Amino acid sequence: MRRNNGAARPPKKTVISLGNLPPKPTDLASIKPPYPYTPSRIDPNNPPWPAYRGYHEYSFAYATMGVRLPTILGKAISDTIKTLNEQSDEERIVDLIGCINRMERLMKDLTNNDVLRPIIDDGEGDIPLWNKEITQFFRGKDFMSAPWVFAEAYKYRRLHECFSVSKYWRDYDVFFRQKCETFSRSADAVFELSTRFALPFSLGKGLDATQKEQALKAMFKELTQICLWGNSTDLSLLINMSEEDIKRLQSTGGEQLAATEKNILGNDMEQLWDLVKSLNGGRVDFVLDNAGFELYCDLVYADYLIQSGHASVIHFHGKRLPWFVSDVTRKDWDWLLNSCLYGKLFAEVSESETASLRILGERWKGYVKEGKWIYEQHPFWCSGYAFWDLHTEAPDLFLHLSDSNLVFFKGDLNHRKLTYDCAAPASTSFETAIGPLARLPGAPPICSLRTIKSDVVVGLPDGAVADRLDEQEPGWKISGKYAIVLLSDGRPGEPVEFN
Repeated sequence: MRRNNGAARPPKKTVISLGNLPPKPTDLASIKPPYPYTPSRIDPNNPPWPAYRGYHEYSFAYATMGVRLPTILGKAISDTIKTLNEQSDEERIVDLIGCINRMERLMKDLTNNDVLRPIIDDGEGDIPLWNKEITQFFRGKDFMSAPWVFAEAYKYRRLHECFSVSKYWRDYDVFFRQKCETFSRSADAVFELSTRFALPFSLGKGLDATQKEQALKAMFKELTQICLWGNSTDLSLLINMSEEDIKRLQSTGGEQLAATEKNILGNDMEQLWDLVKSLNGGRVDFVLDNAGFELYCDLVYADYLIQSGHASVIHFHGKRLPWFVSDVTRKDWDWLLNSCLYGKLFAEVSESETASLRILGERWKGYVKEGKWIYEQHPFWCSGYAFWDLHTEAPDLFLHLSDSNLVFFKGDLNHRKLTYDCAAPASTSFETAIGPLARLPGAPPICSLRTIKSDVVVGLPDGAVADRLDEQEPGWKISGKYAIVLLSDGRPGEPVEFN
């Protein structure tokens, strides 16, 4: 008998009989993936389709959680140190040092990927919203394993906590200086619009009803694009952008808008116009995104809606605390209106350009005094919840919005929260993607105006467009080159189909 000298021999092939198992389907397409989840399985940690999470190296979440957020927090610390060095009162200095120490602790938690702890009760009205969600859905989760949109919002709420527990610095905005400086560098685009819209617009004489509607429609489409592409200047994405880059993004010339319309991949502009022209002095709401130039574009658009008679009152919804670097707060709102009327932000501009901006500022402040423009803020907008949960977590806000004839949701973050920020197929209809806000009784018509700067993309008429761009333009989803104008008209439709 020969001994095995230790050399490994390949094992014999094992054959398993499967005769007693169920037969293989003849049509493998009948095997459905588990997504979208059924409504009973959807919660903040389990959106309808797979969530984007910080450890997903293929997604923008990975770059955000690993690079962008630490960079943004580092700039916030530098801003606070600059403010510290301007102080002379000892108590305020010591208090601000405490804020800086808490920010440095947050930086350590973020870079070490620590577990998400509850928010300290700092007296803000959103504490129940935050700690309920953390306790129910994210106990033991860390920055990288929680869904990206929640983890990112949590970081900004923790940043506010660094100041809200202090004595003197509760309302300090670490991003305010940056927001002001960016708007002051937007002179070309600011005066391009102010000189066109300073005086009340006129449709011209001798036009019949059809011609007037055509003129209004042309102006509407151009202003909708200006309002849309104003979203390009998101400060959280402009970490190393030059002044020339900003001017390019803010170009509002007619040729530029004509060239960019083809980049609106999901375009419900015609349906939006049909809705707007039927409002007849109704109520319009804007859920705001960025301060500075984007807010300025929003106000130009809102001015048109008032002057044209489409809207008689407009509600603007901002954030109660500094949020995602450049989101609008009450301070940003007041600063912009007063800067237009009184400010001296722009050097080397003509007297007529300065006058045009002041005329706009005076008219806009008049709208506020007359109750035609109303600024509001609600704790829900700075929570970690997606807007699918608006009716359950903020029923008062849902009821308030249900009185609107049209609600514009501006920008990338609002779009992510509308759609639960998950990997839905690009051909998913907007109505399906926004869930309850499209089908609940009382849900208002909703329009999302968004330049695409993160992974979630829905509402495209043909999913092949996304496949082609994935192949030909890697990174197209975060470039800001493409956009969507999507409308859910608020009328009851077919039931949303889930598996």
